[in-house]
Formats: sequence, structure tokens, C-alpha cells
Amino acid sequence: MPQPPYDEPMSPIPFRIRRLGPGDVPLLRKLNALFAAVFDDPASYASEPPSDAYLEELLAKEHVVALAALADGEVLGGLVAYELEKFEKARREFYIYDLAVDAAHRRRHIATTLIEHLRGIAAQRGGWVVYVQADHGDDPAIALYDKLGAREEVLHFDISVGPAPRGSR
Repeated sequence: MPQPPYDEPMSPIPFRIRRLGPGDVPLLRKLNALFAAVFDDPASYASEPPSDAYLEELLAKEHVVALAALADGEVLGGLVAYELEKFEKARREFYIYDLAVDAAHRRRHIATTLIEHLRGIAAQRGGWVVYVQADHGDDPAIALYDKLGAREEVLHFDISVGPAPRGSR
């Protein structure tokens, strides 16, 4: 059954966007649980949780942006993005690695608001562009990103950090 678009209007609910910092490990754990549920991928998001110390250190880094949409202490959605410094010009790009909104809270402009908040952070940090990957078949995400930016057709490759496969150069 197709999912509704991420951001078509429904009844408004009050929420706020918070950039997570070193003291927000419990919220980051809630965000990871949300990612695990929305992406149906508990193996990646819940099977080997890092220590609090690791997460505190990660959240203290300026180039790691974790945003949560919150209402009454509940994480309604969130995104994690990484700032990448470029070599060809003195500028930065921001890559949205994960973005999800709980199914019960979709179509309330949460995803759009998260991206707009990231755009503000990117502008303050000298960002040139925010970019994100969407998978074929994820029509709600594609519709959202089409609304906010220019589509580029690219190929994505996962390259193992282990030994190269036989027969490769």
C-alpha cells in the first residue's frame, strides 16, 4: 500500500525543531528507534547501539547535524545530515543521510520544516547546497524532494572497505 506524501497538510499540531547536542543522547536514541521503525531496519539502527560516550562525542561535532521534531517530549521525526568541506572551492555541502517522520505524524509539514531548519544551519556555516538521496519507489520522499529542489539522476555505489573482489583492479 503506498504511503501518503510526507508533507500534504492535515490538522496542525504544535512541534518544535531541536538540534541535538551532547546532552541529548536519550533523544538521539529515540530518533534511532524511529528510523528503525520507519525504515523497517532494526538491524542497522538497533542491533548494536553505540555507547553514550560515543554518541555524546558525535553530537558535539559541528559537522554532524541531528535534528528532531518534538512535541511533548515525543520524537515525531528527524534528520541526520553531515557537512562536507569541499576542495574545488571554499564551500560546504550538506548531505541528508537519514530523514523520517513517524507515520502517525506525516502530512503535517514536519519533513519540510526539518529541511528548512537544516538549510538555515547550512547557510550559517557557508553551505552551498543541501542534497539527499531517494530510492526508486519511495514516491513520498521523491515528491517532497521534487517540491524543494532540483532532481539529478545519479548512480549510487556501495564500495566495501574490505579486500577488493577477485578480478577487480
